[in-house]
Amino acid sequence: MIPENSTSSEDSASALGPRPIVGVSLKLYFGLARTRSWLAEVAALDEVLTALPRPVDLFVLPSFPALADAAGLLGPTRIAFGAQNVHWAEAGAWTGEVSAGMLAEAGARYVEVGHAERRRHFGETDETVAAKTRAATRAGLIPVICAGERRGGDPVAAVEETLAQVRAALAGATPGSEVVLAYEPVWAIGGREPAPAAHVRTVTAALRDALRDHDVPGRVIYGGTAGPGTYTKLAGAVDGLFLGRLAHDTEGLRAVLEEVSGG
Repeated sequence: MIPENSTSSEDSASALGPRPIVGVSLKLYFGLARTRSWLAEVAALDEVLTALPRPVDLFVLPSFPALADAAGLLGPTRIAFGAQNVHWAEAGAWTGEVSAGMLAEAGARYVEVGHAERRRHFGETDETVAAKTRAATRAGLIPVICAGERRGGDPVAAVEETLAQVRAALAGATPGSEVVLAYEPVWAIGGREPAPAAHVRTVTAALRDALRDHDVPGRVIYGGTAGPGTYTKLAGAVDGLFLGRLAHDTEGLRAVLEEVSGG
């Protein structure tokens, strides 16, 4: 089931710009039982979403074994779910892999591709990410394309490195498909604080240009030690946030939703 508010960024655009969006990746922090209880807590936030002064899209990315639970618990709500990974092939002898078509059948709406951990630990390349983006968009999924520079300090170098990753991924997108660009400077992931606002603004402005250049509708979000206060500092530069451990406590997630909505 696709949540009622899972419209494209183009459809949801208004005088205030694209509809804000918040995503959460659980990575491999929870077991199945804990994931189920967390999803139940997230489902209860549907009332919060309904009462927000400005609509906000929310999606969560649990591990593969919990997708059925996500469908059951979040299906009646306006909260979308998806997966943290996908394979580029539609079918075949790919032991242990999951296709985009199967994710769509399971009710997934989003899928994460290109995360720095996948690049570092599993050798994923720009070509791999482009192939996964192509598979996701062909299946009607919205890829959450992660990109970011490895070392901090120089925003010009950050733009160059991040843009190379994003342009490669966008080249694989099916024409007219929607994407979410998640700017996640690698050096800020798991750090004590997010990247400086001026640095993020420089990079995300370039990412918006890339979306226009490739004629791909999409929204830009920031991840990398994001939490309450981050969105306010980045007002106008991003359309939302991509959260990690902060969202393990759903009260923290609630606070971010209210902030992003302007409440």
